[in-house]
Amino acid sequence: MGEPQFDHLVEKKLGSTELFKGKLLHAFRDQVGLSNGAQAIREYVVHPGAVMIVPLLEDATGAMQVVLERQFRYPVGRVMIEFPAGKLDPGEDCFQCARRELLEETGYSASQWARAGVLHPLIAYSTEFIDIWFARDLQAGQRQLDEGEFLEVFTASPAQLLDWCRQGLVTDGKTLTAALWLQNVSSGAWALDWQSAP
Repeated sequence: MGEPQFDHLVEKKLGSTELFKGKLLHAFRDQVGLSNGAQAIREYVVHPGAVMIVPLLEDATGAMQVVLERQFRYPVGRVMIEFPAGKLDPGEDCFQCARRELLEETGYSASQWARAGVLHPLIAYSTEFIDIWFARDLQAGQRQLDEGEFLEVFTASPAQLLDWCRQGLVTDGKTLTAALWLQNVSSGAWALDWQSAP
């Protein structure tokens, strides 16, 4: 749970009610005990977790490009610019998922991988985490989109991506986080531990 010096902030589960169980989302309403002795209700969604990939590609001049996607996201009613991402299958580890999602969505496979970190995008109401991976030395192949999945793959320079973030054209939280990682990795401020794919 919490670190010892923050125990006074920890809430204790007293009871739980399942609200909804769908193909992706599983919602609960819990009764919790607060540190002051009072009780409160917490509603949240259990999510299996996901990965996001920041694929790096060199153009004909040797300049770095990133591989991005445009995809319509029904809940917000917009076509969004995002990095490739997807949820974990049962029993799948994050690296396996990253390799699978990169190939399925973009057609690329990568011979070099580096795990950057983890993102918790919806801490107020979801257990979701997103494992962040960088991929390079890409080889093009055939996409394997899921049935009913439609997206457009394209490339942009890191500077273009950052400008779109500044302009508000990129508002997806995981992609904004990836842009922060990319900026710091590109500047040399943050290092990645690159490994060859097995």
